[in-house]
Amino acid sequence: MAALSACKLATRQVEKPWGRAVLPAPFRNPGSEKIGEIWFEAETGPALPLMIKYLFTSEKLSIQVHPSDAEAQAMGMASGKEECWLVLDAEPGACLGIGTLRQLGADELREAALSGEIEALMDWKPVARGDFYYIPAGTVHAIGAGVSLIEVQQNADITYRLYDYGRPRELHLDDGVAVSRAAPYPAQLHHRVDFAADQLLVDGPLFSLLLTGDAAARLDGTGPLTVIPVEGSVRVDQPEGMLTVDAGECLAIDPDSRLIASPGARLLLARAH
Repeated sequence: MAALSACKLATRQVEKPWGRAVLPAPFRNPGSEKIGEIWFEAETGPALPLMIKYLFTSEKLSIQVHPSDAEAQAMGMASGKEECWLVLDAEPGACLGIGTLRQLGADELREAALSGEIEALMDWKPVARGDFYYIPAGTVHAIGAGVSLIEVQQNADITYRLYDYGRPRELHLDDGVAVSRAAPYPAQLHHRVDFAADQLLVDGPLFSLLLTGDAAARLDGTGPLTVIPVEGSVRVDQPEGMLTVDAGECLAIDPDSRLIASPGARLLLARAH
């Protein structure tokens, strides 16, 4: 950790068929392709335990599912994938599909995915700025059109697509059905966030996530602290000088690093357990 000190993470724009050619500020798409995700990655050293993404949608994402740690490790992978979403903006009528309207067995889930009936069996929840959802492994889910959000997730690229609206992309029915718990979403995992108030949004067991304006706040856990300025900017004092990170950027720091937030800044702090 001492070698990390502070590191502005590299930004990677990821093209997606459901993305947008025009991105909201402060992001900019220099080309004409559809950008669906903005990833933040360390340029050197080992991969960080958490992945931070911005997502921007113009169409629905596939209906998909992720395995748990135990399920992924049984298949020889390092970890599963749990994630959470903080909605920054949503067009009128925008929805998130999280869980199913009723419990579905494996055979019924497979048949619904093959026929397309799964789209009508999803629980499509209207969303607005400030909606927050934690998505446990095994939750059948999809993000609808017209949504901008921040996603904090375990750093594992494991997505099993169950249904993709006829797009010519690979589906993963066997693996997806095997890890799915197709059931109504637990209401207690949804919160309405006041961006002006300090709130602990996630408290383990895999990671913690705090929304705060206090640059001195810290989280229990292991590994680096990831700092995501949602509004304003934050600076970190280093021997070689100040490093400034603005909204739309991301910073990984040693927990002992000293942060200085701009007046009125709102920060997401994330740390793996």
